[in-house]
Amino acid sequence: MKKIIKYAWLVFISGILLFGLIINLIANGKIGYMPPIKELENPIDTYASQVLSADGVQLGTYSKERENRVYINYNDLSPNIVNALIATEDIRFYKHSGIDFYGLSRAIIKRVVFFQNAGGASTISQQLAKQLYSQRAGNIVERFFQKPVEWVIAVQLEKYYTKEEIINMYLNKFDFLHNAVGIQSACWVYFGKKPKDVTIEEAATLIGMCKNPSYYNPINKAERTIGRRNVVLSLMVKNGYLTKAQGDSLQQLSMVTKYNRVDHKDGLAPYFREYLRLTLTASKPEKRNYSAWQKEKFREDSLAWETNPLFGWCNKKKKADGSHYNLYTDGLKIYTTLNARMQNYAEEVVINHFAEKLQDNFFKEKAKNRNAPFSNDLTTNEVNEILDKAVKQTDRYYYLKKNGKSEAEIKKIFNTPVEMTVFSWKGVKDTIMTPLDSIKYMKSFLRTGFMVMDPRTGAVKAYVGGPNYHYFQYDMVNSGKRQIGSTIKPFLYSLAMESGITPCNEVLHVEQELIDELGRPHTPKNTVDERIGEMVSVQWGLQKSDNWVTAFLMKQLSPYTLVRLLHSYGLKSQIDPVVALCLGSCDASVSEMVSGYSAFANQGIRVEPLYVTRIEDISGNILDTFIPQTQEVITDDAAGKMLYMLRSVIDGGTGLRVRRLGFTGVMGGKTGTTQNNSDGWFMGFTPSLVGGVWVGGEERSIRFDRTADGQGAALALPIFAEFLKKVYNDSFLGYSEAEQFVYPASYFDPCRSNTELEFEDDLANGLPSDSSGNSTNDSRSFGKLDDIFR
Repeated sequence: MKKIIKYAWLVFISGILLFGLIINLIANGKIGYMPPIKELENPIDTYASQVLSADGVQLGTYSKERENRVYINYNDLSPNIVNALIATEDIRFYKHSGIDFYGLSRAIIKRVVFFQNAGGASTISQQLAKQLYSQRAGNIVERFFQKPVEWVIAVQLEKYYTKEEIINMYLNKFDFLHNAVGIQSACWVYFGKKPKDVTIEEAATLIGMCKNPSYYNPINKAERTIGRRNVVLSLMVKNGYLTKAQGDSLQQLSMVTKYNRVDHKDGLAPYFREYLRLTLTASKPEKRNYSAWQKEKFREDSLAWETNPLFGWCNKKKKADGSHYNLYTDGLKIYTTLNARMQNYAEEVVINHFAEKLQDNFFKEKAKNRNAPFSNDLTTNEVNEILDKAVKQTDRYYYLKKNGKSEAEIKKIFNTPVEMTVFSWKGVKDTIMTPLDSIKYMKSFLRTGFMVMDPRTGAVKAYVGGPNYHYFQYDMVNSGKRQIGSTIKPFLYSLAMESGITPCNEVLHVEQELIDELGRPHTPKNTVDERIGEMVSVQWGLQKSDNWVTAFLMKQLSPYTLVRLLHSYGLKSQIDPVVALCLGSCDASVSEMVSGYSAFANQGIRVEPLYVTRIEDISGNILDTFIPQTQEVITDDAAGKMLYMLRSVIDGGTGLRVRRLGFTGVMGGKTGTTQNNSDGWFMGFTPSLVGGVWVGGEERSIRFDRTADGQGAALALPIFAEFLKKVYNDSFLGYSEAEQFVYPASYFDPCRSNTELEFEDDLANGLPSDSSGNSTNDSRSFGKLDDIFR
């Protein structure tokens, strides 16, 4: 008997020594993988960057594929989450140093002696070690040898981190599926909340998922997940985190989720987020990376690299270790100027305008057209050329070509009907059509670009780059440029104001002939059939968007000077200095136009769009701040005169529809329609907001044939008018229709006569005047208007 006891002790002590040796070998990296100290000090090195609105809403994230982990501090966790985790996974968490020997002994005895299910004996620290460093075990033997390694790593983690930090890392690391990596993403994906706001039953659901997020998933397996949630609630009662009454009550609740799919195509402001992503990650432009047709793009990108601090930010800024910032892994916080409420309104009015009326009108007009959706002005060959080009730009064509298909085979495939899912404003629909017909079908949907910003700070408040990002991903706010039509006229008129012309100078309203540098005549057509042969004011010409008055002004000015002024207004493309420019033959983006019009609301000072105010690192340290970039374009006197005229456009001109739609606040603006109704524009501004809308087809030949439907006042204006109504009716936003424009201190009514002004000055100075109101003070005189007027 003594020998048996002796041998038993010998085996036991030998086992202890062997176990100690194995642990020592593991700790020194001789057995298994022991992460180096540096890695233990920063075990999770991949966090998604967040895009945040000015009013604190997370607009989206940038992350590696399937790594949408958003960092959160322990202090921002709800106690419900922490309590549920400890009660369920490791009730002695605060009493051990990585290994719960009591729980481990209990598990060994139950499993080895009594052959019972021992439950989990892994501590939260061990589970974290497993998440961080253990590969998925192929069998039970492999898992058996992983355990000692995890014990050692768990102890090491406890040496480097506090208990709160370990809980935080565990919750930040865990993958809850549905692209919800980490507790912050999980709270948003499953419940639409921040971690600090989840309720007890929601916290219990999330912690219950930690057992197996696929098996216990509230989206796919609601009933099963309720059972698991109730187990967690029972454990919270058992371990003193809830009373029995609370637990019983919560267990009766049904499963209520608010699923938010995480996809860069979904959520608020997708065009804006994609624009930021491309801007922040842009590389330094090198000519060899641009095609021959991208010469203009290379020039603009090169200028942006030097002058725009946001452009290429990730490749300009370096971390302490000398590496560049990574938008997808460094957990940056990007604070934008966008207002989530205003963005919601912007997207809402675009959808309503297109879905309720505009697109149906377009379909009705094109229903009997042989070239639909293209204009009947095109020949069959021209339509086929457009479609052939579109076919060759598709992924389908690329893969067929890559797999060796001939052009004839590809053509047959594109003309063979197949089942497909397509977009419609009434919802996605399943249908059968040929791939070629699907191209024509998708081209038949009109596109848009809409942006609103503060005219003083440049803070962009709303950004809608298209009708639906899932199906139309080309951004028409910044990437797309189209002819600007009559929205160029205020720029020309401001040049006239700077040249000494006033809004109330009069011209004869007759056809005008412009002569270019080569002596060729150009006679603009006019859509205004009022007051022909009469004297009309310059102000009337802008109010009515009259081409003859505009052409008359162009004759008095230089197209070269106009081009320089257009660049000062923020138009970045190369512009030809031709006389026809006065009617808007050049191209510009919506963002450029909005920036240009900010000068009219801001006393002649233009401001560049400001998209981001600051960028922080994962710890909240400010890495960079961004301020408005401004430029004085015209004098405040000229700006005052332009404000006077542009207000008249809204109150009695081509922009009058704004008033008919119900917006009553003071406002200036200008409509624009290009040749053949290819583009519809509206630019508008109030004292606090300036915005621009473009509407048109993907191709210039996709357009309304009727001007009544295809003009800017019908296509674009309603979007901005309805947006303003929503914004100004929302008291939370703080805008008021009672606000007024700020005029220059020296401003006076430009259409009051010199005699009236002189008479008022005489009365103020006590000077005598004759009965007609003419001053008898001969020491002052007023110059006559230029001979070209009146």
